[in-house]
Amino acid sequence: MLPPDTVAALAAELSAAHRQRTVLPRITARHPGATVEDSYAVQRAWYQEQAAAGRRLAGRKIGLTSRAMQAATGITEPDYGVILADTVHDTGAVLDFDAHANVRIEVELAFLLRRPLEGPHCTLTDVLDATDYVLPALEVLDSHYELDGRTIVDTIADNAAYGATVLGGTPVRPDAVDLRRVSALLYRNAVIEETGVAAAVLDHPARGVAWLADKLHQHGGRLEAGELILAGSFTRPMWVSRGDTVLADYGPMGNVACRFQ
Repeated sequence: MLPPDTVAALAAELSAAHRQRTVLPRITARHPGATVEDSYAVQRAWYQEQAAAGRRLAGRKIGLTSRAMQAATGITEPDYGVILADTVHDTGAVLDFDAHANVRIEVELAFLLRRPLEGPHCTLTDVLDATDYVLPALEVLDSHYELDGRTIVDTIADNAAYGATVLGGTPVRPDAVDLRRVSALLYRNAVIEETGVAAAVLDHPARGVAWLADKLHQHGGRLEAGELILAGSFTRPMWVSRGDTVLADYGPMGNVACRFQ
């Protein structure tokens, strides 16, 4: 385990990287013995700094839940991070490209909870019962550690590479559609770059939320009513550049779009 002063120093370094939009040497290059639990400790310390500065928790993100994402990153287990309220945008938002590092986009379903969810042994049915509605989302990835040689330890510490969320489309009750079969076409500047089906997320996107409830239980927490949960991407991350317009077409569930300037 990393000493507490090292965890605090790494969290402070990440806070500075967020402010200055810089990329840092990997934790695993400097601390080869760092574990997954160390990385969650860094993430928690970073979040505590943000909360102390007045930033409010809006929910959680789950990452690396699909084979497409695991293949793209070389990482073989899911992870999670926090969603801060000032990072959530409505469809049509114009986002500051320079506010993020290594800017990429993922296609996801977002779950809004109407009651708390707690592990252990949280099930898919528990998640569906606790969900108020589900809606289309784009996640903007924002990585502050160098990508070459990155491991899950580096990714988790960096708030699971979370940058921002864009919400749109048509909210639906979780029993109104077959969530496994929700599909999306991801466009960059009117050209389809990626396609995917939500079943790619652990065979059902709600299973990602159940995994998160169980994982948080291991860390002494739970998901609360009103939290927004990004259930995991069912496409590979798509790189974007300044000036790009991004749109995800979810068919009957509508569209969600943003532009980077």
